[in-house]
Amino acid sequence: MSLAKNGFGYKRGLADLGRGTYAWIQPDGSWGWSNAGLITDGDQSLLVDTLFDLKLTREMLAAMRDAAPRAAKTIGTLVNTHHNGDHCYGNELVEGAEIIASAHAAEEMKREQPALIAGFVKAAPSMGLTGEYLMHCFGAFEFNGITPTLPTTTFSGHLSRKVGNKAVELIEVGPAHTGGDVLVHVPADRTVFTGDILFVEGTPIMWAGPVGNWIAACDAILALDCETVVPGHGPVTDKRGVKAVQDYLIYIRDEARKRYDAGMSARDAAHDIALGDYDSWGDAERIAVNVATLYREFSGDATPANPAELFARMGEIWQQRRR
Repeated sequence: MSLAKNGFGYKRGLADLGRGTYAWIQPDGSWGWSNAGLITDGDQSLLVDTLFDLKLTREMLAAMRDAAPRAAKTIGTLVNTHHNGDHCYGNELVEGAEIIASAHAAEEMKREQPALIAGFVKAAPSMGLTGEYLMHCFGAFEFNGITPTLPTTTFSGHLSRKVGNKAVELIEVGPAHTGGDVLVHVPADRTVFTGDILFVEGTPIMWAGPVGNWIAACDAILALDCETVVPGHGPVTDKRGVKAVQDYLIYIRDEARKRYDAGMSARDAAHDIALGDYDSWGDAERIAVNVATLYREFSGDATPANPAELFARMGEIWQQRRR
């Protein structure tokens, strides 16, 4: 069953959500193909996220200027929902804007800069299956020539902004997907931009956790008076999409716990868990990261994850699923 909201479909480009609010949509929502948003009122605007490279971000900004020439000619505020590059590497192109992120996301942006991803891609040919998988994830993007552009304003908890006469509420719900996840709620438009708290019809990936925070973040969205939900990846949805992600997280948590208690390794558990209805979601191999994060949570292990090891585990499952 499709979780796309009726009337929006799932095609690349700018979706007019009504009342001066837009979503930039990038099918198929897999690695790096993220969504963004524009909130306008009169001659003022707020941009929700930039994209993974400069070419993609330029194209998006041009489409937004065409759709809302008064408001988008000069964007006053940019909100980064979290630190992953597909939501912030295009920041330099929003010149003069106040750039807002959670304090935790801002710190993570300093560590996960474009040169890091470029280095992974450059080394990929010598990395066997893991390298092949990295190219599958990141090979379509251009990371060279990006100037890291960090937030100018940070916050914790909650922050309010106005766009014209519209109130915009920034709600920190991380750590969950990452350490500093933020929702962007536009009450007057009954719309929420979720960043990567939601992957719709694609598999969520839990880099940070704890899982309880992510489940609670879904509850926070469900409690909002909203009818349009723009996920970080995937088609525009409604509260059905929120519930589907929450159900996935609960299912994986419970299945991983059974195997942890039985003494199974995280790697073996990721291969063993039956995905059932979630098997049709994109990037199902992300279960390897989700289980590894859950195992660290179950054991109280605060050691940071090893990205190279996790990409290798995902690559194994990705290769098996292609056979």
